[in-house]
Amino acid sequence: MYKLNYGIEPSPNVKALNPESMPDFDILCGGFPCQAFSQGGHKKCFEDERGLLFDEIIRIAKVKQPKFMFLENVKHILRVDGGKVIDYIQRKIKETGYTLQLLEISPHHYGIPQQRERIYFVCVRNDLYTSPITLPVFHGKIDFDAFLDKTVDPKYLLQGDLLHVLEAWDEMVKVFEKDEKISPTIMMHDAFKEYSDETMKSFPKWKQEYVTKNKPLLEKYEPQFRAFYEKHKTLLQKKETYGKLEWQTGKIGSNESIFNHFIQLRQSGIRVKKSKYFPTLVAISQIPIYGKEKRYITPRECARLQSFPESFQLSPIDKKSYKQLGNSVNVDNVYTVIHTTLTHNSSCI
Repeated sequence: MYKLNYGIEPSPNVKALNPESMPDFDILCGGFPCQAFSQGGHKKCFEDERGLLFDEIIRIAKVKQPKFMFLENVKHILRVDGGKVIDYIQRKIKETGYTLQLLEISPHHYGIPQQRERIYFVCVRNDLYTSPITLPVFHGKIDFDAFLDKTVDPKYLLQGDLLHVLEAWDEMVKVFEKDEKISPTIMMHDAFKEYSDETMKSFPKWKQEYVTKNKPLLEKYEPQFRAFYEKHKTLLQKKETYGKLEWQTGKIGSNESIFNHFIQLRQSGIRVKKSKYFPTLVAISQIPIYGKEKRYITPRECARLQSFPESFQLSPIDKKSYKQLGNSVNVDNVYTVIHTTLTHNSSCI
């Protein structure tokens, strides 16, 4: 999409760039790959070669010494590997001659209905640094409907097994009493199995906790759960994720329905999230489902959630657009961080 919109062919490999032959520049922007650090990836940190691409930024900065660097990554980078990753990044930035300020920002802080917490690394060259910046505060309201397509191609509508399995789970959701708490993830394939102590100990800790915490809810609604599983067993067993419901909307509300919310198919199961904000867009095949219209959100809606203008051209191949937009930074958030920094340091420009 970069070449399509700007006519510039990106370099295919940052490791092949020679900073000595690059023209001088004042600002370096980098969103070094987050998969090595994110919850959605495998969190291999610097064992993943993508985690080492941060070092390529430092390699270029040592030679070119731009006035500012603006880097971005997932919020989890602050905690991953016991804090060793962020310590390494901070040390390298300091050794390269920059003062670092970390800022946490999400599109939903600025009127965009996507909850996407990210950490921005504002690096000011030591000889230019004066004081920390403060981001502006947004006081407006979110116009949720402004981000939705007025008409939607039928190809984005739910159909087949996925629609049927969501309708099946919706039957069960409607059974629960108002204010019922149904977290953590309900695991139907384990619901009526009697595990020995030895077998339980062989499970990972998260599964041990889920099996244990599921019991009170399963016992309270045992006849309904058994009838539900017997009725939909063949469908629920088609995929491991179909048999797991990860409810993240809080207590059951009045006239509750799974279709009142956003839905994503995750490794952890069918994740249901409050419809106040769109879930974080990701680069893997977990396209948010807009429950109220029983459809996937469209690539153009994803572009709006990443603050791209309507004139921005998307790939004709949806899969590519979803991946690239999930990998993208939010344009308005980037503008807010950079504009605030440059205004604060206007004498350096």
